[in-house]
Amino acid sequence: MKAVLFDLDGTLHDRAATVRGWLAGHMERHGLPDGYAERFTVLDDLGYRPKREVIPLLVSEFALTHDPQTLLDDFSAHSLAAPVAMLHAHDVLRELRRRGVLVGVVTNGWVEAQTACLERTGLAGLVDDVVISRGVGLSKPDPAIYTLALGRLGVGVADAWFVGDSPRNDVWGPQQVGLRAAYLPTGHPLEGEVPDAVLGDLRDVLGLAGLSAECGERS
Repeated sequence: MKAVLFDLDGTLHDRAATVRGWLAGHMERHGLPDGYAERFTVLDDLGYRPKREVIPLLVSEFALTHDPQTLLDDFSAHSLAAPVAMLHAHDVLRELRRRGVLVGVVTNGWVEAQTACLERTGLAGLVDDVVISRGVGLSKPDPAIYTLALGRLGVGVADAWFVGDSPRNDVWGPQQVGLRAAYLPTGHPLEGEVPDAVLGDLRDVLGLAGLSAECGERS
C-alpha cells in the first residue's frame, strides 16, 4: 500500500460528537425546548439533509416563535467551533505517515467549513492532500473525484484504499474506479454495497496497510 484516502465527516471527524456539543450550546443560547436536540439529530440525517430544510421544520414542529434564520445562523457560526476528531484518528494518521504511506482526504462540502474542521481537529498537518467537492467541482460518488485524488497523490488504484462511513460515497463510489473500500460503520448501514473490509475502528486501517496495530490494545 502506498496511500489511504479518507472521508472526513463520520470518519476522521466525529461529526456526531461535534453536533452534540453544538446542540448543547445552541439550546442554551436560544432557550429551546426539551426534545429539540433529539429531533434535530433525526431530521439532520447525519448531515445529509440541508439545514435550511431542517431548521424551519423544527420551528414548525415545536411551534417556536424563533426566527428560523436566527437559528440557522447559529449553526453556521458555532457548529464547527470545537469539532471533535474521531477516536484514534491522530494516532493512525501519524503511524501511516511514519511508515511512508500517503494520506489523502476526499470530502463533500464547502471549502471553508471542511478546511476549518481539519485545522481545528488538529488533522490538517497529518494529511498530504485534501480534495473538497466545492473546491474541485466534483462530488462523491462521481468516479472522477476519486481519480483526481489518486492523481494528485501520484498513486494508482492498486496501491490505495478508500476509508469512509457512507455506503454509497465511500464504498460503492470508490469501487467504481477499482479502489478497495473499507467501511467504517458510524453512518448509514450498508444496503447491498459490499465493502472490501469492514472496520471495527480506525486502528483497523493499519491492518489494511499490512502494519502492526501500534495505537493501543482493544478494549
